[in-house]
Amino acid sequence: MPDNARMTRTDPAVVAGQAMAIADAWSPPDAPQSWWLTSATFAAIAREDVLRELAAEIPPDRLPPLLLAAVLEYLVGAEPDAPIARHYPVPGGEQPPPDPAFGAELAAFAAARRDRVAQLCEAHRYQMNEVARCVDVLPALGMIAAADDRPIALVDLGTGAGLGLHLDRYRYTYRAPDGSARTVGDPAAPVRLSCVVRAGAPPLPPSVPVIADRVGIDVEPLDLTDPDTLAWLAACVPPEAGAVTRFAEASTLARAEPARSVRGSLLDVLSDVVADLPPDALVCLVDTYVHVFLPPADLARFDDLLAQIGRGRDLDWVSVDPLVPLGPDARRTVQHLDVPPEWIEENRKGGVFGVIGHVRIRDGVRTGTVLGRAHPGAAWLEWTG
Repeated sequence: MPDNARMTRTDPAVVAGQAMAIADAWSPPDAPQSWWLTSATFAAIAREDVLRELAAEIPPDRLPPLLLAAVLEYLVGAEPDAPIARHYPVPGGEQPPPDPAFGAELAAFAAARRDRVAQLCEAHRYQMNEVARCVDVLPALGMIAAADDRPIALVDLGTGAGLGLHLDRYRYTYRAPDGSARTVGDPAAPVRLSCVVRAGAPPLPPSVPVIADRVGIDVEPLDLTDPDTLAWLAACVPPEAGAVTRFAEASTLARAEPARSVRGSLLDVLSDVVADLPPDALVCLVDTYVHVFLPPADLARFDDLLAQIGRGRDLDWVSVDPLVPLGPDARRTVQHLDVPPEWIEENRKGGVFGVIGHVRIRDGVRTGTVLGRAHPGAAWLEWTG
């Protein structure tokens, strides 16, 4: 890491605020019990001195609370016999029960390994691969496919481990508050994703749209066949029984059927990637919790690049990105789409959710719509589009 990055600290008060916002997102009144450990982890980072100070040593652009939580989960995974490991779920298992002493125990665990924690925070970047976010994307793809009979060429921006590239190989269940449910996808699919639809009616397709081609773009595509890479990505998953099981199942599928990924900045390689896609396919760009973390100058360059590509062929862009990184007074998404006033107020109060947006370019003309919003871990969905 460059020396100037080492010298950049994050204000501990900012760390505490960020961590509590995440903790609150995982502890609403109707939260399932399996969310307790995720909420307790971030509450501990906000409240425990040693954890807050460790997070404050991380530069702001490396997402301090999230990176520290992943490092601690990584260390717990490397020490399965450590007493604290009893709190963490394993793939296919149940969520261990809540323990009010967990925060203090986590702080003591970190304090005893302080140098190792700092070393790992310096060596890694937080890399979330929450496959459940595909439930946010599927209704948008269904809308796109219903309006255009061309097969889809899927381009996953910031693809990481590439789990989103296999979205047509998953089974989806959308549950209404009254207990009814709608399901899409192969009944034999090994990966099953579900969410609660809290508002609206997402336009689910009768079947998962046909994907004619798929490719991911990432500055550092991740190799799931490497054991340490797999362990790190598993540590970036919230310590919730469903999430760790989904990741294990999806990563197994991705290792068995690897999709193509291109190394490089999306600003540098996107044009060439699109040019290589089948000419009769409809290009569909997807990003989940990626675009919003680009610097403002890169966001502006991406808009110019999108306009340039759109002059040559039609394309769609589905984004699921939070407002939080844009600041407490954010009124528009990274796609420059206006959000409802009540969402602005909720964001101002620290609410964490992803805004689902759809940008469409036809014959060089760009239009866009906010389709809904979703829980950061895809537990719930509200549809407005």
